[in-house]
Amino acid sequence: MFNNVLNPYRMIFTKSFTPVKGMCMPKELVAIAPRTPVIREYEEQPLKPNEVRVQSEFSSPKHGTELGVYRGTSPFSVRRWDSELQMFLPREGIAAPGFPMALGNMTVGRVTEVGEAVKRLKVGERVFGHYPIRETHTVAENRVEGVAPEGMTSEAIVYWDPAEFALGAVRDGNVRLGDRVAVFGLGAIGQMVAQMCRLSGALEVIVVDPIERRRVQAIKHGATVALNPLECDVGLEIKLATGKVGVDVSVEASGAYPALHEAIRCTALGGTVVPLAFYVGEAKGLRLGEEWHMNRVTVLSSRANTDPNRGHPVWDNKRIRGTAFELLRTQKLKVDGLVDPIVPFDESDEAYKRIDEHPEESIKLGVTYTNPT
Repeated sequence: MFNNVLNPYRMIFTKSFTPVKGMCMPKELVAIAPRTPVIREYEEQPLKPNEVRVQSEFSSPKHGTELGVYRGTSPFSVRRWDSELQMFLPREGIAAPGFPMALGNMTVGRVTEVGEAVKRLKVGERVFGHYPIRETHTVAENRVEGVAPEGMTSEAIVYWDPAEFALGAVRDGNVRLGDRVAVFGLGAIGQMVAQMCRLSGALEVIVVDPIERRRVQAIKHGATVALNPLECDVGLEIKLATGKVGVDVSVEASGAYPALHEAIRCTALGGTVVPLAFYVGEAKGLRLGEEWHMNRVTVLSSRANTDPNRGHPVWDNKRIRGTAFELLRTQKLKVDGLVDPIVPFDESDEAYKRIDEHPEESIKLGVTYTNPT
């Protein structure tokens, strides 16, 4: 997937990255039980002919979907998804996804070894893919999703996943020139949504999050107004700020049911609400007998990687992914200050606990590695 990255932007290195013999076993970050992350050693497997070995340089987890499984609160933890029926069913004796669970979502690193059948990749190339937080990755060549474009930072690359889902939501909401938009939740995806709404021509982008550092970064990157839902009635404030009309589109990216309710409250009569967060548990705080019913608000669930997309056949997930990456590569989407905190790998277990237990301290966790030379 993503061969357009593998070719035009390839970086060539002449230095060999052969690992030093006798070095310690590599380590990985896993959860051995719900909310129990540990760093442990693992044994590196021999390289197969079609595989490459990648030495990690930078990794990042998903703070939404991944944390739900890590906490044991995800729908997948308590029910099973029937792909034929397209619905969740009771497990009825079928085991839930178990532990140990690999933690992390994307990694950028250098190719250190290539199998004899590998054709496209070379030792020394900086590559990336959807890999967990661990010091090395031994994967089939076709699982390397791209060679990093020259000058593109690791922070920008690990925002590819959030940008993909943000782009799907902005397109589903049909955000257009002159619109007024509200964005609820300013984690990684919400930050991308706010920037994309401005790129789409929205005149007003009102962002909502209880965490100050997230609001500050959203304003820095183009949001027009930032509200703290713990300090005001955000639905009312947004209505008053828009001449008592409300916004054309609200995007809910926090995964909190009360936030979804406020997104509906602040949306104009006949407007659109796009929830893209991964919700867990019962919908407490969501009262559909109120503004949703009275104002005929359209609610469009968004999930960019489920095809066919609403733009089918012109737009599919492959195009959404490619476009999201290009927006990051060309710096139309900015990530300055949006990977926070960044910690060394040997502190990643404690840092992972912190993003779960103290979300006010983070936007998107970054993990760096001290690699052998």
